[in-house]
Amino acid sequence: MTRKISIIVIAIVLLVVSLTGCAPQKAPEPQESGLTAIRLPVGFIPNIQFAPLYVAIEKGYYRDAGIELTLDYSQEVDGVALVGANQLPFSIASGEQVLLGRGQNLPIVYITNWYQQYPVGIVSLKETGISSLAGLKGKKIGTPVLSGASYIGLRALLEAARLNEADITLDVIGFNQIEALTAGQEDAAVVYITNEPIQLQNQGYEIDLHRVADYVQLVGNGLITNETTMQENPELVRKMVEATLKGIQDTLADPDEAYRISEKYVENLAQADKTAQMQVLETSLELYRADPPGYSDPAAWENMQTILLEMGLITQPLELEKAYSNDFLPKP
Repeated sequence: MTRKISIIVIAIVLLVVSLTGCAPQKAPEPQESGLTAIRLPVGFIPNIQFAPLYVAIEKGYYRDAGIELTLDYSQEVDGVALVGANQLPFSIASGEQVLLGRGQNLPIVYITNWYQQYPVGIVSLKETGISSLAGLKGKKIGTPVLSGASYIGLRALLEAARLNEADITLDVIGFNQIEALTAGQEDAAVVYITNEPIQLQNQGYEIDLHRVADYVQLVGNGLITNETTMQENPELVRKMVEATLKGIQDTLADPDEAYRISEKYVENLAQADKTAQMQVLETSLELYRADPPGYSDPAAWENMQTILLEMGLITQPLELEKAYSNDFLPKP
């Protein structure tokens, strides 16, 4: 299992090698409009979870900062590789991807903590009787993939229960957690807490949900850049951070407005079940809250590094102070 995750890390490195063989990249330059064009990989399809970005775009916060922002719905590892190779200045990525990248000498830096709580958990139907983490022992657990935040979150929860993978039967089931649970194929499943648990409850199922954030603080999704951009264009970094945080704060302040704005950016959102989609957004909001906004907690980075070391995904402790920065957050 560890080797399978390592394959993904190797793929990132190979992509970076191929990218760095290209012509040297210039810093983003102003267009005829006077704005700096930025393409931001976000790692998923258009979705209500990106409401803060839609709000910041729609309200002109990026344009006011001199940025013409477009969203790129490509894979997270692609964004990490492109930023690491200085092919792009920014991407959205989770904390474990930053440390995995830096473990492969990618000069990426996490500059805004968007998800203050790790968004992964393990869900089961109430009838299964897994009311505590200890109840996972001997159970069949489905996970979408053996990589990324899902697998890191699973390992964190097993560690909290003082269990290891030998204590469970682990199945890779793709993103079919709801079907696998309701058909009785799995006893529990690794999920994003803003997605499958809400769907199950809306279908009338009673559930037990164990969230990673209730047991250990890890680093969720946030905005990353690279050391070159930080050194050569710190004002661009500062403006990107400030505009993004304005979108997050406005979404927290007025979720209904954020939903209306998101309808313009997410196909068929206007025709979707608004009650269910608002539940997704409101659950997400609880993961965003921080004082001050965007702050990275050193303890969360220590916890993340510990898990990656235990999993063998990094071979030695990293200089964590170089992996993240709070220096670009707005001053109180």
